[in-house]
Amino acid sequence: MDQEIIRLTHIKKHYVVGNQIIKALQEISTGINRNEYVALMGASGSGKSTLMNILGCLDTPTAGEYFLNQDNVSQLNDNQLAEIRNKAIGFVFQTFNLLPRSTALENVMMPLIYAGIPKSKRISRAKEALEQVQLADRMNHKPSELSGGQRQRVAIARALVNKPEIILADEPTGNLDSETSFEIMNLFGEIHKNGNTIIVVTHEENIAKYAHRIIRLIDGTIESDNVNLQRVN
Repeated sequence: MDQEIIRLTHIKKHYVVGNQIIKALQEISTGINRNEYVALMGASGSGKSTLMNILGCLDTPTAGEYFLNQDNVSQLNDNQLAEIRNKAIGFVFQTFNLLPRSTALENVMMPLIYAGIPKSKRISRAKEALEQVQLADRMNHKPSELSGGQRQRVAIARALVNKPEIILADEPTGNLDSETSFEIMNLFGEIHKNGNTIIVVTHEENIAKYAHRIIRLIDGTIESDNVNLQRVN
């Protein structure tokens, strides 16, 4: 149990839409160890986005328990969940979610502002994160002055800046061409080697191949959960 950073037990998520109950997740039980590199796969409607939201403490389950670092976060209130999100989890999104009028450095510093870190330390930590993603020479550029791949590197630096244990990436290459996608996935590989637990949510087989383990969802349940023997090194 001490190796596990995440443990899901009988997780269900139901939504009421009009007179209908939508069972987005029916019964999910699984664990993820520290420093694992996992891909969550599934078609649209499989439940992978709902599961990602629960893993990222963006939503709470209807039933079941979610343990993060052996703490039961299933029943926490919004403020408590926000604190966990800011400290334990770094998010990377398909659409980058960068502030258009702020520089790369300012974008990366944002989570540190919420964490109450002094300005001098915010700047040094943000520079360090940009160096980690090989973008130190673009720190004063705004998103409109960066390529798609560079914007995603800024987003990854922002995810890393609070030194979270878990990086949760939602379709991180969805807006990128093949060559840039390859570069970004190699970067995730380097981040994994540095000790982070990586969870990538994707519907693309060629992106899932970078993970060491692939969990496939169908209709809100786990269809398969296997070690990836064909992973890209």
